[in-house]
Amino acid sequence: MKALSHLYKVGYWPDGNDISAKLQRQKSDVILLDLHISQEDPFGLLKRLKSIVPHTPVIVTSETEKSELVVRAVKQGAFDFVPKPYSLERIKLVVEQALEDRSLRNEIDYLRHEQDIIYSFDRVISHSAAMRGVIETLEKFSETDATILITGETGTGKELISKAIHYASGCAGGFVVVNVAGLDDNVFSDTLFGHVPGAFTGANEARRGLIEKASGGTLILDEIGDLSAESQVKLLRFLQDGEYLPLGQDEPKQIQVRVVAVTNKAPHELKESGTFRKDLYFRLQAHHIHIPPLRERMDDIPILVDHLLMASSDALKKKKPTVPSQLFTLLGTYSYPGNVRELENAIERAVVLSKSRTIDIEDFSFLQSPPTMPSKP
Repeated sequence: MKALSHLYKVGYWPDGNDISAKLQRQKSDVILLDLHISQEDPFGLLKRLKSIVPHTPVIVTSETEKSELVVRAVKQGAFDFVPKPYSLERIKLVVEQALEDRSLRNEIDYLRHEQDIIYSFDRVISHSAAMRGVIETLEKFSETDATILITGETGTGKELISKAIHYASGCAGGFVVVNVAGLDDNVFSDTLFGHVPGAFTGANEARRGLIEKASGGTLILDEIGDLSAESQVKLLRFLQDGEYLPLGQDEPKQIQVRVVAVTNKAPHELKESGTFRKDLYFRLQAHHIHIPPLRERMDDIPILVDHLLMASSDALKKKKPTVPSQLFTLLGTYSYPGNVRELENAIERAVVLSKSRTIDIEDFSFLQSPPTMPSKP
C-alpha cells in the first residue's frame, strides 16, 4: 500500500477558491473528507472536489451513519463512506481499494485516449496485439460488400464482430441472423429465400425470405459449417450471381446484401471434412477472419472485467463494485474454454452475489482451470 502521507484530509477553507490552488500544490492520491469538520455545505464541497479532481477518489467520513447521508454521498461521487470512529485497519483497507480502483481506471483511460486502440467497432472491447490485426483487417473489409467468413471458438464474440462489420459499413438495410445448423434443404430454402403461393401444401400466401428482409444490409449465416450439401449449392449460386429462387418460382430474383458466414470450425476442418464444398470454401476463404480465443489475449482481462462489471451492475441496477487485486491473479491462471462469454457469465454471477462494495474473490472459486487447450490453426 502507498504511504498514508498520500492521504489528504480535507477541512474548511474560508475562501472556496483556495481549494483548487491547494490541491495543485499538494496532489493527493486519495482525499478523506470529514463532513462535520467542513464549515460550509459539505455536499457542496464534495461536488466541487469532484469537479476539480474528478479522478481522485474521495472517502467520506462522519460521526453518523444515517442511510440517507451514505446514499447522498455516494450519489454525489464519493468512493466510499466510513463512519466514525474508525480503526486504522478499516481506513487502510478502504484506501487500498480506492487506490486499486483509481489504478485500473487510469489504465483504461490510457488505453482509450493515449494509445487510441479501443476500436470504434460496435462494443468491441480490446487492446491486445492479437485483436489489433483482426480489427484493422475488419475495418478494410467493412468498406466493401465482400462476403466474409468469421471463424473462432464458441464464446469469442463472432456475432459481436458481425454486428461491428454491419454498423461500420454504413449499410442502410437490416441486420438479420440465421442459424443454419440442422436445417434440411427445404426449410433452409424457405427460411432464406421464401416461397410463392402454392409452392407446397399449406403455402396459401407468399412469404418473404430473410434474405429479402436483409436487403441492403447484412445477412449472418451462423454455423455455416453444418449447412447441408444441397443448401450449399444454392448458397454458392447466390454468392456468385446474386440470384436466388423462392420456392415454387421459376424466375430467379436478385438482391444486394452483404453475407457474413460464421462457424466455430477451423478453416482446415471445413476444407477436409468431405461434406463442405471446396468451391464454396474457397469463395468464403477469400475474406477470412479468425477471432483468437481469450487465452491468447489475456492482457484483455482487466479492461474486459471493468466493462463487464459496469454492464452487469447497470443491468442489475447496482453500484459497480470494486475488484480486489488478487482476482486478476486468479483470472490470469484460467484457460477459458468458454472464452469471453464464460468470463461474462462469471462476472455477472459475482455481481449478483455481491453484498458489499467489493467483489468477493470466493465467488470465483468455481473457476477450476483445466489444461490449456491448443490453439486451432
